[in-house]
Amino acid sequence: MGRIAGVSAAETRERLLRAAADSFAERGYDGTRVADIAAAAGVSNGALYAHFGSKAELLVAALRAHGRHLLASLFVCDPGRSVTELLLAVGRTLNRGRDPRGDLIVEALVAARRDEDVAGPMRDYVGERAGWIADLVRVAQAGGELDGGLSPEAVAHFCLLLGMGSALVTPDLHGVGDEEWGALLSRIVTALAPPAGPPEPG
Repeated sequence: MGRIAGVSAAETRERLLRAAADSFAERGYDGTRVADIAAAAGVSNGALYAHFGSKAELLVAALRAHGRHLLASLFVCDPGRSVTELLLAVGRTLNRGRDPRGDLIVEALVAARRDEDVAGPMRDYVGERAGWIADLVRVAQAGGELDGGLSPEAVAHFCLLLGMGSALVTPDLHGVGDEEWGALLSRIVTALAPPAGPPEPG
């Protein structure tokens, strides 16, 4: 049940997630019907509901599978890079052109403001991302990269605001030069470093 003939359940689910991500990003949450997603994936509505209980559940699942996960991608590619370097690298990408995957988070956040069915799963989604960033901040604090007096949760919140805000204020609406943006980010990261100790006696 809920599977295309000759295709595994996992592959069918991935087709549905891809179709959902594309549909939600293009038409928005309210403008997308479950039937549209099922048709794009080549399955029936009943087959879709065999995998996902609701349109809201499908939206957040599509975001998890196909949303923009820059920090995680960079960490996997270069696990030896310092946390502050990772944060700077992600920050620099926020000043680039529009990414269709960024449209998906915008649609999910807007839908969460209007629909409690979306808000609940989105709180979990955002909370997971915040928790992951906060854990990285703690690692950086333990290694002396970031000030141990800072709240990891507050730093994570700041990072989320930058990342999700960049999906809304895209360069076609308002842009700034890469050099200027990079200089600002470097200044911010420097401000998060541990305070300099007292000068050594001469």
